[in-house]
Amino acid sequence: MMAAAMYTHSLQSLKVYPGGTFFSRREYCTTSLKKNTSCLVVAGIPKLRKDLFVASSEVDILLDNVKWDDKGLAVAIAQNVDTGAILMQGFVNRDALATTISSRKATFYSRSRSELWTKGETSMNFINIHDIFLDCDRDSIIYLGKPDGPTCHTGAETCYYTSVFDFLKNPQVEERKMSLTTLYSLESTISQRKAELSGPQNEKLSWTKRLLIDNKLLCSKIREEADELCRTLEENEDKSRTASEMADVLYHAMVLLALKGVKAEEVFQVLRHRFSQSGIEEKKSRSRAQ
Repeated sequence: MMAAAMYTHSLQSLKVYPGGTFFSRREYCTTSLKKNTSCLVVAGIPKLRKDLFVASSEVDILLDNVKWDDKGLAVAIAQNVDTGAILMQGFVNRDALATTISSRKATFYSRSRSELWTKGETSMNFINIHDIFLDCDRDSIIYLGKPDGPTCHTGAETCYYTSVFDFLKNPQVEERKMSLTTLYSLESTISQRKAELSGPQNEKLSWTKRLLIDNKLLCSKIREEADELCRTLEENEDKSRTASEMADVLYHAMVLLALKGVKAEEVFQVLRHRFSQSGIEEKKSRSRAQ
């Protein structure tokens, strides 16, 4: 098991991994939960083992320190561990949070039915929990997880696909527009340019389209931009230059991913899986596989 130490201002993250949860020693953090003090939290990534579990006393300490509202509820937001996308929002009570911790499946409390429900129990599109976070006031929760499929009951990837600004511009047009961060907006644009290549090209090709139809040009640009990025270190150029060159590397590399049909999310998933092993050992395993 790999372990890393970090300082945190009170215990605000409950580390949850498939197969088990690793807590720091109770005597370090019980006090920290109750007082506004700092403590050393040791975060571990255990191997998949059935005998790892969270002690009920530790869960009780956590639940006692959530600021439940007058109905015993708190807001819980589900977030994709790899893309950062906000998937959905619901409410949880003590039992829902405790069930999520033990089952590793995002579980909520239905206010209309007055019962617990697990996302995916009907659609099988579960949200598999990797970590759980409390905010600074401990009155809202993030379920950080990996969805098995679309989260929204409409079949959309997330429940957030209506842009307020687009609606204000034209309330009559109902358009689904995913809430995308910068990197995924870039990926979406590149994907759109790729799709446009199948239709008639009446105008001069954009740079992205030129790259998409010319493998040799694309690969030469990736090598060129990677070299320029390295030179910002070798020639001690300023940070803004490094950021600019890295942006060029990212852009051209993402065009290549689009050509290969690989999503950025898949790359991030590979990176996340590598967190628990030595980079040297990971490279050795690739060599053995070849």
